[in-house]
Amino acid sequence: MRDNWSRLLDWSLIKHDTLSALLLLNIGVCILNGRKRNSAKNLNSGLVIVAVLALIAARELSGIVVHIGIYHTSVVPVRHGEIMHQVGVKATEIGALKVMEFLKKQLEDHNIYYGRYFTDKALREEAMGSSRAANFLHSCKMLCYVAHDYEAELSSEDSKISVASPDGSCVTLSVERFRTGEVLFRPYLARMNAMSLQDAVVSCMKNCQEAKVAADDSWYKTVVLAGGCACMPGLAGRLEKEVLGLLPPPMTSGIRVLPPPYGADSTWFGALSIGNLSTFPTSWCRQRS
Repeated sequence: MRDNWSRLLDWSLIKHDTLSALLLLNIGVCILNGRKRNSAKNLNSGLVIVAVLALIAARELSGIVVHIGIYHTSVVPVRHGEIMHQVGVKATEIGALKVMEFLKKQLEDHNIYYGRYFTDKALREEAMGSSRAANFLHSCKMLCYVAHDYEAELSSEDSKISVASPDGSCVTLSVERFRTGEVLFRPYLARMNAMSLQDAVVSCMKNCQEAKVAADDSWYKTVVLAGGCACMPGLAGRLEKEVLGLLPPPMTSGIRVLPPPYGADSTWFGALSIGNLSTFPTSWCRQRS
């Protein structure tokens, strides 16, 4: 794939279309970088396409995209389809892998050992359902949710549910179902010294207001979630509640948090929406003569 993409990048764009070039080059950079962990270059290049396409899938062009990736969560301000670098992109060290590792740790505390299924490889395979481990991981993740009121949920007895493991045994999840997603809001539960999701979003919003890039401050008040872990039920409502509780009253008007409109495939649907535009070029590239 790397060699094929290198040859593709050696071709010339037929039209000087900014959006087409953005999509092509950012996809190419992500592939050539190999999506390496802790790669700042990969972070910057990948965020552009994910953030813009996630917004488009939600029928928005401006807002803040919260992308829960495999290794980190990024909070990206976008205005009129452009990343607002002068405002700043926030990033936390909690990604999907950390969330799933926390679930694994909780299971191990109950002498349930399925660590070999909670790996970054399984996370990558999950979307394709290409292995039994990936299917098991997907099932566990889909049973997790985010409590609107964490303390109240702890006293509830309604969270128990079972899932079949790859070896045929049955695993019962209880408080693990909502404690797993809670780590996004309370990283200390997993003994992590990281910024919480709500703090990252609030900090980004305050930076947007202070930057005064537009007379109307409504452009950053729509928050769109993106990524597989962002599909956990209750996440959007809980994040909205936390953000509203942290912001000063004058800033809270009009704030809303939207879940991924098409689940984990939202960015693909965003790209599909762009591709269906009449102004989108039918052919991007021509071979250099």
